[in-house]
Amino acid sequence: MKNKKPFDFLLFITVLILLSLGLIMVFSASAPTAEKYYGNIYHYINRQLVFAGLGMAAMLLAANYDYHKIGKKTVWILLLVSIVLLILVLIPGIGSESKGSWRWIIIAGFRFQPSELAKMALILFYSYSLSKRKKPLDSFFGDLLPYLFVLGIIVALLLLETHLSATIIMISIAMIILFAAGAKIRHFAALVLPVTALVIAVITFTDYMTPRLRSWIDPWSDPRGDGYQTIQSLYAIGSGGLFGRGLGQSMQKFLYVPEPQNDYIFPILAEELGFVGVVAVLLLFMIFIWRGIKIAVHAPDTYGCLIASGVTALIAVQSLFNVAVVTNSVPPTGVSLPFFSAGGTALILFMAEAGILLNVSRYSRYERI
Repeated sequence: MKNKKPFDFLLFITVLILLSLGLIMVFSASAPTAEKYYGNIYHYINRQLVFAGLGMAAMLLAANYDYHKIGKKTVWILLLVSIVLLILVLIPGIGSESKGSWRWIIIAGFRFQPSELAKMALILFYSYSLSKRKKPLDSFFGDLLPYLFVLGIIVALLLLETHLSATIIMISIAMIILFAAGAKIRHFAALVLPVTALVIAVITFTDYMTPRLRSWIDPWSDPRGDGYQTIQSLYAIGSGGLFGRGLGQSMQKFLYVPEPQNDYIFPILAEELGFVGVVAVLLLFMIFIWRGIKIAVHAPDTYGCLIASGVTALIAVQSLFNVAVVTNSVPPTGVSLPFFSAGGTALILFMAEAGILLNVSRYSRYERI
């Protein structure tokens, strides 16, 4: 396309700051755990630096690859590959189980999480397919149902993996893209009852959700069991005060908060950097969301608008969900904090998605800062 501009510099800088802070916090939060289990305080940060380097390469490549070239063949391949990988996760010997959940595939010694690829695949598939429609989404059964069917396949596989957080995030992203594409409010209203029934059924008939719901309502009812992680997380957040204990000075990361470098990295950040640090990080995420919305609103075509909407929705929903979990605002479930939590699959794909968003910004019509 003509009129190609520089990418959104403020968004680019925001991503770099989030990534840098994330690397600092991974090292700080993971050092005690790495020392205990691997005898090397640099175990997690060394891996995360490699993933960050790969993520930077993915972001720069995506930022310079015209998103219009991501066509029908590519989006279908991504979607089908992600579905196949989600199926493979459930096969013993191929999938990897951890703490009762099947979410990973081990490839060459590295754990790969297919649900992260599925998020990108869904965003691109929805965006491309919806942008090519010749008529609006007026009919529930004729227009909207095929998209819900694709979503239903992915959601069913995620529920079989007991991956409720990814299920909620995937549904949220899908609804936001469909809404941006012109789906009717009345159609969403019609989905409230069946979705609510599904959530109640999952909570009622699965062994892993009932105790989590109980611990969410009153974590101190089982302080050494299901409520332990929540309690330790709240201790970390509460002890941070206004300015925090200081970088590297967390007490809760010394084997009190389980997985402090992963899903529960935010409480360590709150403990070390305090309220001021938490607000600064949340402001960075808000800047990302603001620029993403701006890019979507001013995108040159429907395809770019929907891609930008989907990527922005992913970062917004997942970051909000992570903070809600660690503050016990919602029942505990595993969800990583974008650009912060240790893990290769998520970081590389988050960076790639940020790169696609930057690419859309090169064609969006608005004044650069």
